[in-house]
Amino acid sequence: MSTATTHDEHHHGAPSGIMRWITTTNHKDIGTLYLWFAFIMFLVGGAMAMVIRAELFQPGLQIVDPNFFNTMTTMHGLLMVFGAIMPAMVGLANWQVPLMIGAPDMALPRMNNWSFWILPFAGIMLVSTLFMEGGGPNFGWTFYAPLSTTFAPKSTDFFIFAVHMLGFSSIMGAINIIATVLNMRAPGMTLMKMPLFVWTWFITAFLLIAVMPVLAGVVTMMLTDRNFGTSFFSAAGGGDPVLFQHVFWFFGHPEVYIMILPAFGVISQIIPTFARKKLFGYSSMVYATASIAFLSFIVWAHHMFTTGMPVAGELYFMYATMMIAVPTAVKVFNWTATMWRGSMTFETPMLWAVSFVFLFTIGGFTGLMMGVAPVDMQYHDTYFIVAHFHYVLVTGALFAIFGAVYYWIPKWTGHMYDEKLGKIHFWWSAISVNVLFFPQHFIGLAGMPRRIPDYSLQFADWNMISSLGGFAFGLAQLFFLYIIIKTIKGGEKATTQVWEDAEGLEWTVPSPAPYHTFATAPEVR
Repeated sequence: MSTATTHDEHHHGAPSGIMRWITTTNHKDIGTLYLWFAFIMFLVGGAMAMVIRAELFQPGLQIVDPNFFNTMTTMHGLLMVFGAIMPAMVGLANWQVPLMIGAPDMALPRMNNWSFWILPFAGIMLVSTLFMEGGGPNFGWTFYAPLSTTFAPKSTDFFIFAVHMLGFSSIMGAINIIATVLNMRAPGMTLMKMPLFVWTWFITAFLLIAVMPVLAGVVTMMLTDRNFGTSFFSAAGGGDPVLFQHVFWFFGHPEVYIMILPAFGVISQIIPTFARKKLFGYSSMVYATASIAFLSFIVWAHHMFTTGMPVAGELYFMYATMMIAVPTAVKVFNWTATMWRGSMTFETPMLWAVSFVFLFTIGGFTGLMMGVAPVDMQYHDTYFIVAHFHYVLVTGALFAIFGAVYYWIPKWTGHMYDEKLGKIHFWWSAISVNVLFFPQHFIGLAGMPRRIPDYSLQFADWNMISSLGGFAFGLAQLFFLYIIIKTIKGGEKATTQVWEDAEGLEWTVPSPAPYHTFATAPEVR
């Protein structure tokens, strides 16, 4: 089928209404579906976080019973990682990658539709475990054995199936991105001319293909341990519960980078636009991204310093972890150098990007602290860890997603968002998120364990402050929903330039000719 017919169908014989969204193979529609799904999951996962923070508002058990509290922490983590951050990043990729490389669509449009529509069913299955006998999964988002095998509720088998489906979706999305980037770039666009966002997603796609089968393996071993008499993780049958952690983190550590690398790409698009300079050190950014991706595979056991590994193992994982800091620091340096002496203006996307550079770096430094094996004995399983990874995934990945939405929504909708409201959302979020997570460093260093519904009295003050920050941050995201709907319904018309530089000259969000011109483009792909 030529691109011409697909375009004409889009305007004449194409289904309308709900069927348009169910059957669509258009990368823009599918990107939109991903982003809305991610936002819904973000609000559901956020509601669960509100339950957690309400329970921890003061010492003592007041709102939920401990088992349900553990279910909330588990489901919050799973929905935010697999339901919010990852699908949002895939949504951005669907929208922007074809536009940025001059392709008419993704390489495999039908598979694109399928990889999205698996998600709502997986998400519903995951959430439905809450209503099953014995309750939802209550063993933490890392679902360590034997908590998830021997002692887990019956609903765990549905959780395993949902994880398998989420993995299918990710692998198909990754194959699609690799096929698109390798085969559908416009003539003249070499790999080293691609926008950085495309590069980060290209590398992320390889990570997904490498580690999703590992996740599938570990949940399959869980399934057979639970139902078919194997004992991969049971010492009684000759297995080893620590094996679970090795297999899980061999997936889990690269997974963290799957969530943050596309964020790096977004920031590398936004900062040059509002600094009105080319990105400093383009090729070093590409090599740094690839280095981070490679190193992410060889550091997994830094999550396991307290499991009793040999000192030689601790040393290796400590040094390997330190090495990841180098390419990450290269990126932070390059973003800073891009802003240095630039003609900067601070529209909403730039505010998110600059705060990303500051706050993600805090997350990076606390990560370095935990990479030091001897002192990690003190940090491990305390709220210090919770603070660390929320600085990476909230003020990192999530802030980049917010920045991306404000940056590209004029392209997506044809309308400008309300700049004043955007800035209110930014400051409201940026202040409350620090009130929420910064105190958790203190209570963690003071020894408060994570995943507990009750705590001793000395942690009360900081927990109350943290919870207040959490409620404020949650409220800010409902305000964000209002801004998005307001923008979609109409607003100031976006120009073809969208973002202009200081002299009013064109400085566009990179995008090719309008969709319909590809109907007549020569088939050079």
